Amino acid sequence: METRRSSGVQLHLTSLPDGRLGRSAYAFVDWLERAGQSWWQMLPLGPPDGRGSPYKARSAFAAWRGLLADPAAPVSAEEADAFRDRHAAWIGDWEAYAGRRAVADQVRFEREWSALRRHAADRGVRLIGDVPIYVAPGSADHRAHPELFQDGAVAGAPPDLFTDKGQLWGNPLYDWPALRRRRYRWWTERMRRTFELFDMARIDHFRGFTAYWSVPEGAPDARGGRWVRGPGRAVFDAMQAELGKLEVIAEDLGVITPAVRRLRDELGFPGMVVLQFGFDPSDPRGPHRPDHHHPDQVLYTGTHDNDTLRGWWETLPGERRAHALAELARAGITEKEPWWALVRLAMSSPARLCIVQAQDILGLGSEARMNFPGRATGQWRWRLTPGQLTARHARRLRAMTEEAGRA
Repeated sequence: METRRSSGVQLHLTSLPDGRLGRSAYAFVDWLERAGQSWWQMLPLGPPDGRGSPYKARSAFAAWRGLLADPAAPVSAEEADAFRDRHAAWIGDWEAYAGRRAVADQVRFEREWSALRRHAADRGVRLIGDVPIYVAPGSADHRAHPELFQDGAVAGAPPDLFTDKGQLWGNPLYDWPALRRRRYRWWTERMRRTFELFDMARIDHFRGFTAYWSVPEGAPDARGGRWVRGPGRAVFDAMQAELGKLEVIAEDLGVITPAVRRLRDELGFPGMVVLQFGFDPSDPRGPHRPDHHHPDQVLYTGTHDNDTLRGWWETLPGERRAHALAELARAGITEKEPWWALVRLAMSSPARLCIVQAQDILGLGSEARMNFPGRATGQWRWRLTPGQLTARHARRLRAMTEEAGRA
């Protein structure tokens, strides 16, 4: 990873007070500048599914109309035609799926997004996006290009310590030989679109490029799945041959094999560590332990799938809490609130990039959790109230950031 030692905050656009690319988005960028932060990380921007999940978006390319500050802004025929020319690889598929206003909405999004991104760049704030490895079943991509996906099998994850039935995601699986015959053009265009919008991107479920869990379609759960070999580095070589070096964070959480680590390192992508996973006395060699962090990583206090730091701390078993307290004492950290102590510990990590969830800066409990994997409803709803992130929060975070050499 070539980025300098720095830090940022994860907050999805829908978690802004107005949930859009409006005034609160600009105010948040200004708050990040005051707080000494260099990065704003978001979740995927595509049109979410009926339950609000941005990880099952109706398009891997189009942005969601619901993010627009001015969804009725006029769009000329010339602007729409120019957008079609620039984005010919995907806009026709989306227009056929979404209807007559589809192109105009993407023109509006491009205007609003470009203005926000310029505002951020002028204040030293860069943007990190999120790329789900799979597309949603029945999405515009799945319907327009059935030849790129397998029949008879869907995506999932095998049984583990957390679930004896595994995870049945239900996403269509790629037909990697079919993609290879087309020189991975679809993935190249997907990443081209990603880096039109962001300065860096996290690829979710990176391990699926080495091997993925294939579950028979119609199975009641994921136990009957099997590991199938993925494309390896070939897809990334094809993308980088056309797009140049990709600024990518590899989401490599879970049980990661030597082959996954080898692919990540050969490509020069930083992996992830999560502070909440770093205090297990039964896992003395775990990569998430603070004393095992190294510069070529991105450290998160937690992800959108984790509890907030406060919620996690308040339900932490005694042995793990004692382990965390010992680690804080060893680092000389004496913050009154445990969540601020943990943020300070994260900032002190040798990991070159540190990302803190906005909920952890505010000290919010489990009620502010963004997602609870395995629950079908009630997710993706948390939102800031106006003025909730204050100048005092900014000063406190900036002081920790400067102390850690990240400002």
